[in-house]
Amino acid sequence: MNTVFTAGVEIPVVGLGVWQIEKPVCAELVSRALHAGYRHVDTAAMYKNEAEVGEGLRHSGVPRGEVFVTTKIWKDDLGPDRLEAAAEAGLKRLGLDHVDLLLLHWPNPAFPLKSVMEALAAVKRRGLTRAIGVANFTADLLEKAVDLCPEPLAVNQVEYHPFLSQAPVLKACRRLGLALTAYSPLAQGKVMHDATLEAVAHAHEVTPAQVAIRWLMQQEGVIAIPKSSHIQRAATNMDVFGFELTKDECERIDALARPDGRLINPPWAPQWDVAA
Repeated sequence: MNTVFTAGVEIPVVGLGVWQIEKPVCAELVSRALHAGYRHVDTAAMYKNEAEVGEGLRHSGVPRGEVFVTTKIWKDDLGPDRLEAAAEAGLKRLGLDHVDLLLLHWPNPAFPLKSVMEALAAVKRRGLTRAIGVANFTADLLEKAVDLCPEPLAVNQVEYHPFLSQAPVLKACRRLGLALTAYSPLAQGKVMHDATLEAVAHAHEVTPAQVAIRWLMQQEGVIAIPKSSHIQRAATNMDVFGFELTKDECERIDALARPDGRLINPPWAPQWDVAA
């Protein structure tokens, strides 16, 4: 499987996202996805399904060392006295002694960034995670986080799909040596109904979703974590290694980005970067 190497870890370039995957479905989905070839699963405390992810991992029979597990600490638990306990609680729910990647789910200006990054680094030094990173950080926040963190950061996870340019963040990630993980890479299903993506998909005899994922993974240092509650679609999303997009096709997809393309913008979000 193709991987991205960052901060001492190799991350499979396509992972299974489980945001909004309901508990009754999640464990079986994770188990079957691992049987279908996935080796990267992305969850979070806020998703309320870490226990089911752990159950699916155990039931799959796939050795723990072969699966890259990511989870995230919620924005209200970033105080130095709470971050470590939140990490421990996540591991307990997962039934694991460590995760492969632990992310701060959102920046939170209520907590001094220096103390937050020091606490996150301490969790890594304790061996609770192999690597650390952030999510939903702007280019400027990312620069500050890297500068303040005593340990190297591996990833910035952000919304990224054909309708949303992340050029400033991607440029910052590359300059600072981080990978970028794209969540909502299928734009919550919107990629399935775009004429450009449909045309490119037709040319390669694949689906528009596969084209969107392939477009992401052909970009240096980019990882995609598509979500699907249906195992057949999840397996199809993983089947993106048998074709390659041309430079012209990638440029046509690049051109789909638009100012109103962002889908995830909660009240606590930072002031997002604007692509030039």
